[in-house]
Amino acid sequence: MKKAVSVLLSIIFIISLAACSGGNSSKDGEKNVSIMTPFLSSVTTNEMVEALKKQAADHGWKANVIDTKGDVGQLASRMEDVIASKTDAIIIVSTDPNQLKAQIQSAKEKNIPVMGCDAGYIEGMTMNATSDNTEMSKMITTHLFDTIGKKGNLVALTYRAHPGVLKRTLFLDQMLSENADVKKVTEMQVEVPGPIESARKQMESLLLANKEPGSITAVWTGWDEPAIGAAQAIEASGRKDIVVIGIDGNSQAVEMIKKGSPLIATVKQNFPGMAEIVAQQLDLVFQGKAVEGTELYAPASLITKDQG
Repeated sequence: MKKAVSVLLSIIFIISLAACSGGNSSKDGEKNVSIMTPFLSSVTTNEMVEALKKQAADHGWKANVIDTKGDVGQLASRMEDVIASKTDAIIIVSTDPNQLKAQIQSAKEKNIPVMGCDAGYIEGMTMNATSDNTEMSKMITTHLFDTIGKKGNLVALTYRAHPGVLKRTLFLDQMLSENADVKKVTEMQVEVPGPIESARKQMESLLLANKEPGSITAVWTGWDEPAIGAAQAIEASGRKDIVVIGIDGNSQAVEMIKKGSPLIATVKQNFPGMAEIVAQQLDLVFQGKAVEGTELYAPASLITKDQG
């Protein structure tokens, strides 16, 4: 009888251990986090990915970075792969989640949280951390319009496929509708990957087509890399009558601003702060708790030659 009880207790102990270890995707309870983007070549996207990798390491998670080099269709396919492999979480970086609706829904059905880092939020995701893109656009666009005296000819270089850049551009549209003396000469979509080179070539062509002084007063860009390319083209042409603004606060742009190039201002985003927010919210999810919000913002600040 004692032997039977002993065997039964041993079985119960083993079952208890198994129950405690259930749900872990790897030994010792280590969580596997898939960090996914099509734009790792972007300076700012790379900064976020590196910050997310550090956050993962600090939390004891294993980070798997997947870059599809500008191919969003391939990103959807790779997302299906990590879902099938039962990753513990997915973080999409600088990506429009509307292009991944089916995959996000599939992840939700399998209880795999999908977080965004400077992406966007749609139904099925857990949350997204970003900057307040409308507020950043208000900050930089107001500064630009004030600089040119709320009149002149404007070129817009943007990429409306990115959810954050879209919000910035929509606010520019609003400002243009409220300031009739600022005329939009043209709006061009920048190629991604390769936004600096793309914007430089676009600007070179625009300068050739608009040689008269005042034909272009300012260049509004959706983020810093096209601002850098446009400023390089303007500087090389010798034109002194055109100013450029960007958004992101990447180091090359800030250096150009401080040196007095045609690039006069940017808004610095807190990309490490976004990564930290994502990691904090993912940690809550791993603890079985609710996130603190579906769209959380890291603060941003204006940088000009004299401030920031």
